[in-house]
Amino acid sequence: MSSYERVTAHVDDPEALREEGRRKMDWALQHMPICRSLREEFAAEKPFEGETIGMAMHVEAKTAILVETLALGGAEVAVTGCNPLSTHDDVSVALDAVDNVTSYAVRGVDDDGYYAAIESVIDHEPTITVDDGADMVFRIHQEHPELIDSIVGGAEETTTGVHRLRAMDDDGELKYPMFAVNDTPMKRLFDNVHGTGESALSAIAMTTNLSWAGKTVVVAGYGYCGKGVASKAAGQDANVVVCEVEPRKALEAHMEGYDVLPMAEAAEEGDVFITTTGNKDVITREHFEAMQDGVLLANAGHFDVEINLDDLDDLAVDRYEARDGVESFEMADGRRLNVLAEGRLVNLAAPVGLGHPVEVMDQSFGIQAVCVRELVENGDAYDAGVHEVPDELDKEVAEVKLAAEDVEFDSLSDEQREYMDSWQHGT
Repeated sequence: MSSYERVTAHVDDPEALREEGRRKMDWALQHMPICRSLREEFAAEKPFEGETIGMAMHVEAKTAILVETLALGGAEVAVTGCNPLSTHDDVSVALDAVDNVTSYAVRGVDDDGYYAAIESVIDHEPTITVDDGADMVFRIHQEHPELIDSIVGGAEETTTGVHRLRAMDDDGELKYPMFAVNDTPMKRLFDNVHGTGESALSAIAMTTNLSWAGKTVVVAGYGYCGKGVASKAAGQDANVVVCEVEPRKALEAHMEGYDVLPMAEAAEEGDVFITTTGNKDVITREHFEAMQDGVLLANAGHFDVEINLDDLDDLAVDRYEARDGVESFEMADGRRLNVLAEGRLVNLAAPVGLGHPVEVMDQSFGIQAVCVRELVENGDAYDAGVHEVPDELDKEVAEVKLAAEDVEFDSLSDEQREYMDSWQHGT
């Protein structure tokens, strides 16, 4: 059953819902010059004719533009969510009305409903997969290995998904090629840093109606996402503490002016805790026991395992909804610890979560689109396993963005290029 059938069964005016989703998509498209450029190319050349693209993504307005762009290129596209709370139902319904697109994404499904929707996408027998978190890739390998021979390849959007795919590849279990979109400069330097930093902080502020100024913000993890969160929080006059397990990252945070502490010590000082690690049990019982009354707990990683909610629930004598999107856990001594968005990805799962800024996702989805094009055109060149995005594709997307922003930049002369490529030139 598509999202349109499931969602509109419970609303009075399905057409109004679809129109609202379309309005959001049209607004996003105005600010996505890379995707607009690719749409023109794909609509004219139809590079995906005959392909079926299965997608598990955060189904909101920017993602919808990517889905529609691939469909305009001739593909049949089936899409569902990659997080039970990140779907915007109006956008999903609007997507389901696009030619050659079927959306199964519905906000607020339970685990069974989440995986049933992924199964519905897989039923379309995709020849290419586009994933955010790698759940679809794993599902295909575990439950539908008969489809693997007909799959050209896929692309993975996020840090967590790439980590999982690399582990799968190391074990010899990844049976078709996957592009690590997350690891390319046009993704890491903008989406992970600016996108995560801006969207996580704005979602927390709008959900709580609280200021950052003067607060102690504890950022767990100092990868690209953690760097973005720390930088944006400091830019809003917060005091930032970084918790890190990798010594070089901890040193980098220290050299960039942040306090670096173990979580056991940071737990006593923080007003707001934001996890960005992609790992489990980053904040657990011992940390909850040390926290101050009124702290905010939010996750900006992919899955809802970074904050151990089972431990928190065990400690609580009461839990209640303090605000829309905020659940308070009251401790025996009267302290209240506040969890945002059920510990899920706060920038999308919070009631006001809109995800990364439009301009940032234009770049990331531009990379996704050209990776799909590369798989269709040159898929035979890639063996099963995780592959870096070809550098020329990354540069292509950057050049489209610079042109759209009317930014000119230099190029090397033939002599300079020859000098840089030679080992024979000295001082």
